[in-house]
Amino acid sequence: MSHAPILRIYLHGNMLDTSRAGTFNFMNVLKAAVEGAGWRVEYHETGPQSRRQAPRRDGYALFHMESPTHDRALTFRRAYHYPFWQIEPVQQRWRFRVARRAFDPQSVDATAARNFADQLRKRVLPGPAPRRGETILVPLQGHIRRCRSFQSMSPLDMLDAAAATGRPVVATLHPRESYDTGDLKALDRLVARHPNLVLGGDTASILRDCAFVVTQNSAVAFDGYLLGKPAVLFAQIDFHHIGLSAARLGAAQALAQVETHAPDFDRYLYWFLQDMAINASRPEAGQRILAAMQKGGWPI
Repeated sequence: MSHAPILRIYLHGNMLDTSRAGTFNFMNVLKAAVEGAGWRVEYHETGPQSRRQAPRRDGYALFHMESPTHDRALTFRRAYHYPFWQIEPVQQRWRFRVARRAFDPQSVDATAARNFADQLRKRVLPGPAPRRGETILVPLQGHIRRCRSFQSMSPLDMLDAAAATGRPVVATLHPRESYDTGDLKALDRLVARHPNLVLGGDTASILRDCAFVVTQNSAVAFDGYLLGKPAVLFAQIDFHHIGLSAARLGAAQALAQVETHAPDFDRYLYWFLQDMAINASRPEAGQRILAAMQKGGWPI
C-alpha cells in the first residue's frame, strides 16, 4: 500500500468526465505536478454527501468553485477566461490573494501588455472595434432586493442610482439567476420612475458600445476592461483595482468620476491574468500550481 499523500479532487458534470478522460488541460497539468511531487490524485464526484465526508478522510481536498470543507482543503476556479486559473483557501473572490495585492502599472511592460491584451480580445471578444457611446450598462446578478455583506447597497438601489444620473441605462438580467414576482415588480416600478431606464437586451452587444459598466461584481465588468470600458463597482471583487468603488467614494461621486476614468486596462489585464493567475498553457504552470498549494498551507 502506498503511503504517499493523497489529493482528492471533487468535481461534477463535464469537468469530472474530462478530468477522468484526460482531456481537461488544467487538470492534466495539475495532476502531473502533484504526482511529480510524490502525491497521489483521485477524482471524486462532488455533492452534499461527498462534502460531508471530506473532512473525515485522510489527505487533502480540492474543490471547484465550492468552499473548502476543512483546513486541508482548497478551492479552484477559472480566472474569468481560459487558460487562467486560481487556487485559493477561500471561495469568495474578494478574499483571493490578487484582491489583497496592490496593482502598480509601472511594474508591467507596456508592449507585452498590449500584445497580450490584443490577443486575448481577439480570442474571447471578437468583433468590431468598441465604441464609447452614452449608455450605462447595468448587468444584474441575483438577490436584487437584498444588500448582502459584501455589497455597498442592494442591486435595485444601485440601478436606481445609475438611472438617477439621467443618462440612458440598460439593465440586463443574468441568464442563470432566478427572479421572482417581487423582483420583477420592483424592476417594473424603477422603469416606470425612470424614463431613461430600459430593461433587457443582449449584454455582450451592449457592452461593446456602452459608455461604462455599473455593477455589483459581475464578470461583465472584467470583460469591459478588455474593451476599454471603465466600471463602477458596488460590491467587493478580486478585479477591483482599476474600478471605481461606490463603497469608498460614495455612489454619486463614483458615477460622476467614471466618465473620465481611464486606467491602463492592458497593463492591468496582463498583471491580473499573466502575473497573478496560473496560465495553464505555459511551461511553468505546474510549478505555479504547486506554489499556490504551498501558499494554501499544503506541505507539497
